[in-house]
Amino acid sequence: MPLSEKIALPVCAIPKQLNHLVGRAMHLYRMLADGDRVMIAVSGGVDSLVLSWLLKEWLRKAPIRYELLAVHLDMGFGGAEYDLVREQLRRIDLPMLMERTVFGHKALAAENGKNGCYHCARQRRNRLFSLAEEHHCNKLAFGHHQEDIIETFFLNLFYGGNLSAMAPRQELFGGKLTLIRPLAMVEKKRIVALGKSLGITPVANPCPLAADSRREKIRSWLTPMYENDPALKATIFASLGNVRTDYLLAPLPPALPTSSSIG
Repeated sequence: MPLSEKIALPVCAIPKQLNHLVGRAMHLYRMLADGDRVMIAVSGGVDSLVLSWLLKEWLRKAPIRYELLAVHLDMGFGGAEYDLVREQLRRIDLPMLMERTVFGHKALAAENGKNGCYHCARQRRNRLFSLAEEHHCNKLAFGHHQEDIIETFFLNLFYGGNLSAMAPRQELFGGKLTLIRPLAMVEKKRIVALGKSLGITPVANPCPLAADSRREKIRSWLTPMYENDPALKATIFASLGNVRTDYLLAPLPPALPTSSSIG
């Protein structure tokens, strides 16, 4: 089908419960203000594509005015990713900026292939920051959802040696740029359902590490636990905002050298 015949998405109201959760996050964390210029980081997955549609749809009822710019960075793994993402953004009918990079190859070459995800994400994030400044955007929106935030907590706990997660709102560079995650309170299944009703076609991640990342390992561990206890996900998510610092350890001193390491 010619691209021109597939531009418009079908008319679809935001589902009531999802609308409530997004509205609650927007209000609680003061995500949007009148006159904002919002850059949306679009990977091509269903989360960032649904977020792009949602932020455009939100403009119809919001008491404020803001501008949107969808940005996709092709990480350089080849394939049809670039064209497929562009097609989806054209259907959503948003101003867009598409850029090809070699970040993926650089990341896989760093440290002899170790920590490829870290290097790739860092390069992508830094480029998004630069583009936000170049295009005078004061907000940068990500499609991270409830499960993403929980997974990040466990990633940092298991592999980073710290207790932290993704903040729904985070100010950077002295407040010049604010990261926002409007889907922070929304479960993945609600996003997938809305994407299907809209006819959005997610673009597969072409990264060769996509199915074997640390995040995937954490996800495969958590998923059966969620299935066995439907209340578990909400409980973990709520606990991230109920931190009892008096019951945590004080910062520990550097580890002393072991006898085997003493020369």
